[in-house]
Amino acid sequence: CSDERVLLHGQAIPNVGPLQANLEAMEETVRRYPIAAWKTFTHYPDLWERSGNAWWLDDHEAGVPQVGEAFIRKAVELGVPRICVHKGFSRDSRFASPVDVGPAARKHPEASFLVYHSGYESGTAEGPYTTATAGVGVNRLIASLRKAGVGPNENVYAELGSTWWSVMRDPTSAAHVLGKLLRYVGEDNVVWGTDCLFYGSPQDQIQAFRAFSITEAFQDRFGYPELTKEIKRKVLGANAARVYGVDPITVPCTFTPKELAEIRRSLPGKTRTYGPTSMPEVRAFIEHHRGWP
Repeated sequence: CSDERVLLHGQAIPNVGPLQANLEAMEETVRRYPIAAWKTFTHYPDLWERSGNAWWLDDHEAGVPQVGEAFIRKAVELGVPRICVHKGFSRDSRFASPVDVGPAARKHPEASFLVYHSGYESGTAEGPYTTATAGVGVNRLIASLRKAGVGPNENVYAELGSTWWSVMRDPTSAAHVLGKLLRYVGEDNVVWGTDCLFYGSPQDQIQAFRAFSITEAFQDRFGYPELTKEIKRKVLGANAARVYGVDPITVPCTFTPKELAEIRRSLPGKTRTYGPTSMPEVRAFIEHHRGWP
């Protein structure tokens, strides 16, 4: 079982500093590290400064740094065409909207776009996708893909980090988020994420997802698929393994009850959940990090 594989992301924020210097930094990152994807934030540093210094993947807005096309082309040129982009959880920066994902994906079928958080916004009531609600939460991502003609299971992936954590206590919102993503992004293109760096052990998220179901009423009314064991297997790992070119381990792990008990004793923290527990603690956390990703 001791596979111990960790895949690295190289961070690139092409609007901070000269574009050419950032592209050269991407080259240096690939030279020095075996990165598997790029992690980027189109709303930084605007989310903190409200300066307007932000960008779009498709460069659709004049007046902001035109760096998206150059960034995507460089990622593909360097042989690392997986782009993990934060969309949602915007802190009121409009540049965290996924409106640019569809056009960029349509123009660059040779690249894969992994949309972190799937465009989800805290405090948003998630319901079915409709034209009237196309500008809300996760629906923004769906609308961007539909408008650009990007269908399910193509080159856009919806990641669930913090999104599932936010909705798993609300069965109705959770069913809509999962149902919409499975229907419009595709059951092969929804990928697991927990952001457990912030929350502690992801065990509660895993258990909630394994136990969750989409009701037959929602399946019939909204066209959502049944959340089968096979779909859960894909979401929990098989989909991400495919996009990253990782061969899943197929040999079962074997251990004795005594060995399992010893591992549990030796690991720190058990299944404690971390993170702020009040709004003052949340504000202090944000202030401490000054908006840096």
